[in-house]
Amino acid sequence: MLPKKKSHKQSSKIVINKKAYHNYFIEKVFQSGLVLEGWEVKSIRSGRVNISESYIISYYNEIYLCNSLIQPLHMSSNHIICNPTRRRKLLLNRNEIDFLSLKRKNIGYTIISLSLFWKKSWCKLEFGLAKGKSMHDKRIKSKKQEWVKEKFKILKKTKKTY
Repeated sequence: MLPKKKSHKQSSKIVINKKAYHNYFIEKVFQSGLVLEGWEVKSIRSGRVNISESYIISYYNEIYLCNSLIQPLHMSSNHIICNPTRRRKLLLNRNEIDFLSLKRKNIGYTIISLSLFWKKSWCKLEFGLAKGKSMHDKRIKSKKQEWVKEKFKILKKTKKTY
């Protein structure tokens, strides 16, 4: 009998875009690989990345991550001219590209980055098809969260009395 292979489930989040969940309704989530340069991988490993203001566009039937900031390390990029906010190509299937470009043309939809994580040794981007929230929607959500907190406090106090 052959020994069983160990499953390597190494996926650790590098950075999470918390503003995305506050400002948008996320309808569908996708994962894709990124085309990165060597200095960018080193910077991501050291945690010098920011995707809070990033968004995704389609350009000549290809999907790109725009406005994400990967700060270069001063010791690894002396001889290379580094552009920290360059467009980075996403690696997707043709069906996914067609679906996203079709949905993006609908009014009110956008594609935003949600998180950046490691899957084995590959850097992956998790992004979502999103629709913007209004101020009214944000207030309703905050009221629901406050009510849940209050409910747990009340339940905690009632359990202590018994």
